[in-house]
Amino acid sequence: MPQTKKLDNRIRDAVKLFWQTRTRQDRTQGSHSGHRDQGNRTAATGGKQLDGFVELICQLLRESGIPDPAIFWRGRNDITLPGFFRPTKQWDVIAVAQGNLLASIECKALCGPSFGNNYNNRVEEALGSAIDIWTAFREGAFANSHRPFVGYVLLLEDAEESTRPVTVSEKHFPISREFVDCSYAQRCEESLRRMLRERCYDSAAFILSDRKGGLEGNFWQSAGDLKFERFSSLMCNHVAGAYRTILE
Repeated sequence: MPQTKKLDNRIRDAVKLFWQTRTRQDRTQGSHSGHRDQGNRTAATGGKQLDGFVELICQLLRESGIPDPAIFWRGRNDITLPGFFRPTKQWDVIAVAQGNLLASIECKALCGPSFGNNYNNRVEEALGSAIDIWTAFREGAFANSHRPFVGYVLLLEDAEESTRPVTVSEKHFPISREFVDCSYAQRCEESLRRMLRERCYDSAAFILSDRKGGLEGNFWQSAGDLKFERFSSLMCNHVAGAYRTILE
C-alpha cells in the first residue's frame, strides 16, 4: 500500500478535481439550453465530479496486483452488475476476473443546500444497493464467486449547515441517542458505522471538504475508522487475496 503522505496527496488531487468539475458544471449548465436546474442541482446533475476518486481506486487495485483488463469503471466500460430486487445496477468501480466478482465500489457526494434531503437520500441509496447486491450474491447471481469486497466512499461538503447540530422530531417514539443534537457530518459517520456493523459494506471512507479550500485539494477526515487509508488497505488486501486464490 502507498505511504500515508503519498496517498493523502492523491486524495487531494481527487478532491480538487471534484470541486473544479462541480464549479465548472455549475457555471456552464444552461449556457446552451437557456435554463438551469434549481439550486445546487445545476452541479449535482452534471456527473463526473467523483472521477478522481474512481481513478484513484482503479490505480490502487492495479498496484495491488489486479490486471487492468479485470478493472472496470464508469466512463470507460460496462460497470453493470445483476441485482436481486432490480434487474441491474451500475457501480462506480467493479473488478471481475475469470468470471469471478472481486469488488464493487460506490462513490457518492453530499453537498448543500439541502443537506437534510440529500443525507436521507444517500442513506436510502446506500442501504438499497447493499441489500440488493448481497441478496443477489446469496442467490448465486455471480456464479461461483467468493465473497466480493463491497465498498462505499462518501465526500461531504464541509459547511456551516453540515457541521452544526440539527433538530429532530420525536413526537411518537424516541430516536437513537446517537442521532440527537448532532450535525449532518456526525449523522453520516454514525450511519456509515452502522452499515459496517451490519456488514452492509466491507469498508467505507468518509471525507469532508469545503468549497473554497476544496479547489486547492484541502480535505479532512473526522473518523479514524472511516479514513480512506483504512478503506484502501482493506480493499486491496481483500481483492488481492481473492485474485491469488483464483490463479491457484
